[in-house]
Amino acid sequence: MSWENEIQRAAELIRDARHAVAFTGAGHSTASGIPDFRSPGSGLWERHNPMLVASIWAFRLNPKTFFDWIQPLAQTLLDARPNPAHIALANMEAKGYLKAIVTQNIDNLHQKAGSQRVFELHGHLRAATCIRCYTEVPVDSMMEETILKGKVPHCECGGVLKPNVILFGEQLPIQVLNAAMYEARHSDLIVVAGSSLEVTPAADIPFLAMDSGARGIIVNFQPTAFDRRADVVIHGDVTEVLPRIVEAL
Repeated sequence: MSWENEIQRAAELIRDARHAVAFTGAGHSTASGIPDFRSPGSGLWERHNPMLVASIWAFRLNPKTFFDWIQPLAQTLLDARPNPAHIALANMEAKGYLKAIVTQNIDNLHQKAGSQRVFELHGHLRAATCIRCYTEVPVDSMMEETILKGKVPHCECGGVLKPNVILFGEQLPIQVLNAAMYEARHSDLIVVAGSSLEVTPAADIPFLAMDSGARGIIVNFQPTAFDRRADVVIHGDVTEVLPRIVEAL
């Protein structure tokens, strides 16, 4: 499918916007080799119960289970490179069309692509925090001996170091969430790319933007609850569609 009319309409909305914000999810990074969580046959939660491996309760009870689970994913994240969808959003920002990116992803690929204003609602793997004394340390210093080998990293105080990713049962980082909500409320266009919008409260951000008067564009393989409100809906590959929108600008 060419989606030519939809792409031209999306480009028109982006050109006319004064404060466009992008919202991205796991589908934005699958072309970089990072699996999503819910796709039939390949989603991470088809092979693992998230409450047993990726909840704060499981982490506190047995952190080794978490590090065993995240070990192969951590290596994948380290090896991943930005795909054309990441580069397209970075280009939009560089050209002044995009003011910020709000993402559910923890892979750092938007930053690697060159995006400057990125709000990571579900955290990141660049640092870790001790669950006892709350000291924060760079992950680089412990990556090889801990995350990549499945070992449990410890702080100098003896407490376990938890990567700064948001686990099930944890609240989103309040400063990041407030900043994302501010961007949504002050946007006049929200561009959703590669998100099923099923994980709240992060998934509420695009709806907050629309409720505040923004127009909406969504590019996602599968239909979502956002489709009925968006001005442009494209059920396609973000790595194909977003670069074409940039070209149309």
